[in-house]
Amino acid sequence: MFAVNFNKTTMHIFNGKEALMDYLKSIKTPYSTIGFVPTMGALHQGHLSLMQQSLAENENTVVSIFVNPTQFNNPEDLSKYPRTMEADIAKISGLSSEIILYAPSTEDVYEGKILSEEFDFEGLENQMEGKFRPGHFNGVGTIVKRLFEIVSPTNAYFGEKDFQQLQIVKKMVEKNNMAVNVVGCPIYRESNGLAMSSRNERLSEQQRTDSAIIFKTLNGAKEKFKNNSAKSVTEWVEKLFKKNTSFELEYFQIADETALLPCERKNKTKNYRAFIAVIINNIRLIDTISLN
Repeated sequence: MFAVNFNKTTMHIFNGKEALMDYLKSIKTPYSTIGFVPTMGALHQGHLSLMQQSLAENENTVVSIFVNPTQFNNPEDLSKYPRTMEADIAKISGLSSEIILYAPSTEDVYEGKILSEEFDFEGLENQMEGKFRPGHFNGVGTIVKRLFEIVSPTNAYFGEKDFQQLQIVKKMVEKNNMAVNVVGCPIYRESNGLAMSSRNERLSEQQRTDSAIIFKTLNGAKEKFKNNSAKSVTEWVEKLFKKNTSFELEYFQIADETALLPCERKNKTKNYRAFIAVIINNIRLIDTISLN
């Protein structure tokens, strides 16, 4: 462990899991709770909003920064993922010096074996992101399970932008009988509606402006879904992106929120959500919106 001093306040930072676990045991009381926000760094206001919610709802808050290699099926994507540790520490400490930061090495997490566990997510992993990123969700399940085992959080906070990931984590917790309450938090957006993401840092100013089309399309799909089938809404979205040569539409899907299965015919008892993934200049952006 080491401590960083900002304006006469001290923030605890741990690079090793053993030291972190010992510290968390030392501050634990019979009724205290631990909130946990796992991140891959390159922090933005969306991440900070998760931390704010954790701070409001728990006695202690732990944030992790770790770019997890097992969830990247594209090596180039892994190598280009932004790493901004100093800036991230400054943002966290500016929010609260009481946040405990876990910033481990790959060796500390994986102990020399950078391999994914195999999980049964009951088919959740086969939809959308799973189709285009083989092995991605096994990597997500592996790192989240390990982090939960290290931190032993009461509540863990995830943004709804990665809604499929949120459902995957909930299923992993259920299957492994882990005593963690997984909390989904609203999407934080830029002024033009673009969902905040660490990948946005790789966009040029013009690309960032143009990417407003993603949220605009989702809002249009939500409006059309009121009186049209999922198939016709999907066809409308696909035609829209065929006209826009700056973007490649990887997928657009309307699915129920629980099983994430494509909507074939509307069912009044189900909640539906639209999911989209687009690529601009080899930068992959995802977003989602509730349709109910």
